[in-house]
Amino acid sequence: MDSNTNLSADKRAQILAGAAAVFAADGYEGASMARIALVAGVSKGTLYNHFDSKAALFTAYVGEKCDLYLAHVFDGTGHEGDPAEVLRGIGKRMMQMMLSDVGLAIYRVVIAEAAKFPDLARGFFESGPARAVGFMADWLAEETRRGRLAVPDPAFAAEQFFNLCQTRLVLRRKLEMLPDPPETDIEEVVEAAITMFLGTYRA
Repeated sequence: MDSNTNLSADKRAQILAGAAAVFAADGYEGASMARIALVAGVSKGTLYNHFDSKAALFTAYVGEKCDLYLAHVFDGTGHEGDPAEVLRGIGKRMMQMMLSDVGLAIYRVVIAEAAKFPDLARGFFESGPARAVGFMADWLAEETRRGRLAVPDPAFAAEQFFNLCQTRLVLRRKLEMLPDPPETDIEEVVEAAITMFLGTYRA
């Protein structure tokens, strides 16, 4: 477990940046704490003083990135404006997160190691996708309570929306079958997702 009670914010960021580079290059199993310490510019002793295992370090790295990205994705998600406009913001920001270099690197490491290290995969799912679905489901439930949407299963509908937004772009990008898509392509996919989603769930 991360025991970094005395770790300064700068030192923590330094260690996590080093860990990110090594995990992305070597995968989880191939990464060593010694190499992470070297890349981060800290001693192994300092590293182990604050993160007592590689699993704890990876979990802290993923958790921090998920906190940062999810706060951005759901920033300003209220119930005053048009539901389509709120969905537009969530969809675009979610796509940008998934297609970012960091988002892709984390996903690839987790997928590569999921069979051997299921706890890491579970931790990633709970820190990222499950939390996103929870935030979205809460918003959909409140919109339904207010009579603006009619969503009988908010958690199911949340997953539907996120998957609709991934059409055409995300899997191909994860497989390196296309370069970073332009903003116009992301907007086109999100608009189609909103049209289909509201066609089912608008009150």
